[in-house]
This record gives sequence, C-alpha cells and structure tokens, in this order.
Amino acid sequence: MKAFTPQTLVFKSISALMTALGQPLPLHPLIALVHYDQAKPNLEHAGKNFLIDFYKISFKKDFKGQVKYGQGYYDFEEGGLAFLAPNQLVTMSGEERNYEGYTLYFHADLIRNTHLGKNMQQYGFFSYAVSEALFLSEKEKEVILAIFKSIATELDHHIDAFSQDVMVSQLELLLNHSNRFYNRQFMTRKAVYHDLIDNLKKYLDARLEQNRSSSGGLPTVQEVADHLHVSARYLTDLLKSLTGQSTQQYLHSHLIENAKDRLSTSRLSIAEIAYQLGFEHPQSFNRLFKRFTSLSPNAYRQSFN
Repeated sequence: MKAFTPQTLVFKSISALMTALGQPLPLHPLIALVHYDQAKPNLEHAGKNFLIDFYKISFKKDFKGQVKYGQGYYDFEEGGLAFLAPNQLVTMSGEERNYEGYTLYFHADLIRNTHLGKNMQQYGFFSYAVSEALFLSEKEKEVILAIFKSIATELDHHIDAFSQDVMVSQLELLLNHSNRFYNRQFMTRKAVYHDLIDNLKKYLDARLEQNRSSSGGLPTVQEVADHLHVSARYLTDLLKSLTGQSTQQYLHSHLIENAKDRLSTSRLSIAEIAYQLGFEHPQSFNRLFKRFTSLSPNAYRQSFN
C-alpha cells in the first residue's frame, strides 16, 4: 500500500492534473499532450508528490542536468524518453528549465478493448526504474518528435468517430518505436551490460557457494535485480536481448550448470546437492534438471562412471 503524505496530490483525471499544472484543459478527456516549450507549468505545487492514475511519457529533446522523475533522478543530458505506468508517484520539479520538450498523458480507458490495450504487457519499459530511461540518437529523436507532432495535430481536430482509433494507432506507433530503440540501446551499450552480466554471474556463484553451509533458498529474480540495482523487468528485457533468456531462465540455467559440476565431482547424494542449491524438495530439483538435460540427476551422474 502506498504511503501518502499531506504533500501528495492524487489525480484521477487528466483534466484535474492540467488545471493543477496551469495548463489548458485537454481537448480529449482521456489524453493530453503538453508542449513545455510553449506553455511553462504553474510551479505552485513544486516539490509536492503527484499520484496520477494514467500513463505518462516524457520526451526531452535536449537537456543539461538531472530531472526529478517519479521517485528518482533521470540524467537527460542526451535527451530521450522516460515512461511511468498508472498509480506512480511523480515529484514536480521547481526548475523551469526542466520543462523543455513534451509530456504525454493518456488514460487506460483510451486503449481499453483495443489491440494496444490487450498487448500493453509487451511494453515493459513502463516498469523500468527511472535510471533506465531511453536515450535517443538524433535520428531517433526526429522519429519520436514527428509522432508527437502528429498526435498534437490530431488533438487539435474536433473529436469525431475516428479520433480514438487514430490516436490509439499513433500511441502504438510511438511505443513500437520505443521498443525498437530500447533494443538498439541494449545492443550498442553491450560493454556496459556485459559488465552487469558478469556481476550477475559472480553474485550467483557466491550465493550458491554460500548455500553449501547454510541454504538461503533459491535465488529469485527480484533478489538479483536488487543486487544489481536495476528493475526486474529491465533485467529480463536486457538478458533476452543479449542471451535470449529471461532472468528466470538464466537463473535456472546457471543453477543446472552448477548442479552438473557437483554431480560429476562430488559424492554427495542427490538430496544433499538439491538442499545445497536451495531447493526445499529434491523432487523439484529432479524435475528442473530433467527439463534442462533430458536426464535425471542420477542418470547424469552415472554417465561419468
């Protein structure tokens, strides 16, 4: 349950938020695009926490310094995109220079029962931490800027029978490009990310070694993400891009490789190895091992005799 303070302002509608920010009321009740180059925000609520019941996408074309975004700081020096899912805390900055670029708000009701609404889970970046924002090249900025301008043009038209379909299509295009650019970011920053994977391996090795004397249970996705100081969804998307495996699959794979070493070099029983690895029940270890190797642990051990 979220902790509220007297400084937390809760907004269930985009119209109420626009009023608090000193912006014009949205032309559509479920979506609003704020162009901060043209309309500076009302700083009356600077420093306060906002809890908003809708999606938020911020696009900074260029910026020097850090912006308070959500519950962390985002270094926008290169410019880029940051995403927040509904019911997240946002702290309003008191610095006018932080408000260059666009911010897009849209309510879940806008995309409900649409192709986009049914597939929102594929856009995992709404669950990323603020430090995992998307940095854009100049060409990528042009692509994103063109979509924001297209959304602005559509919002300037009177609402008609086609408005929702058109805006949802533009949103989907924006999110699909964001997925593409995140994948590019994973690929072009491989050196940084390989260091992270190396740290993941070292942590798992140390964790499994520690389990030999005192079992701490199986490593979890959230545990390793916390250790690496990244969000769980970001870690999974990163690993899928670089290794083809989700974090859970990667953990299981590492676990099985460790089990192979113990089965082939020690005289411990299957149950003892299972407990040392962190399994509560040897049967669970047997099932996982067989799923990965098509052999039972005992059959694998016998293959070395």
